Amino acid sequence: MAEEFKDIIVGLEQRIKNYRTRLKDVEKKREKLSDQVETIQKYLEVAETLYRVEVDKAKLASLSTQITTEDVANNSPAISGSDAEDQARDILLGRSRFSRLNIPDATYKILSETRKPMHAKDLYQRLLEGGIHIRGKTPVTSIATAVKRDKRFRKVLPNTFELVEDKNVGT
Repeated sequence: MAEEFKDIIVGLEQRIKNYRTRLKDVEKKREKLSDQVETIQKYLEVAETLYRVEVDKAKLASLSTQITTEDVANNSPAISGSDAEDQARDILLGRSRFSRLNIPDATYKILSETRKPMHAKDLYQRLLEGGIHIRGKTPVTSIATAVKRDKRFRKVLPNTFELVEDKNVGT
């Protein structure tokens, strides 16, 4: 009887060894496939980005031509090609919204529209979309610092701000 158990145990040990070997092989294949998927995803992302750039270039060229043509028709001062292209890009991408505004004024505009507290990271994204470029290594910190120093805003959570309501409005 002991011999019988010994054969069963040896047989099970061999199966376990085989299953472990097969598992390692399948895990290696899965790792290779994961690497391939990751590589293809990167290539796809690059291709999609290039596609968007080319589509935007085509739109900009069309809009640039349109702006220059309108200026000639309206007897406006001539805009150079690069200025027209920059202006067209800003219009196309909605980047002229906060032009000539500083960070606190643009932030005030954003928070007035959303009517809810926003994190500096989200404010940064909105400011970028509106045409404000913040130089430096930590633009989110720059925004938080600028907003913290302005009495129109109140910090409600770390790097999260809302508008301070003016109690004298309407009196």
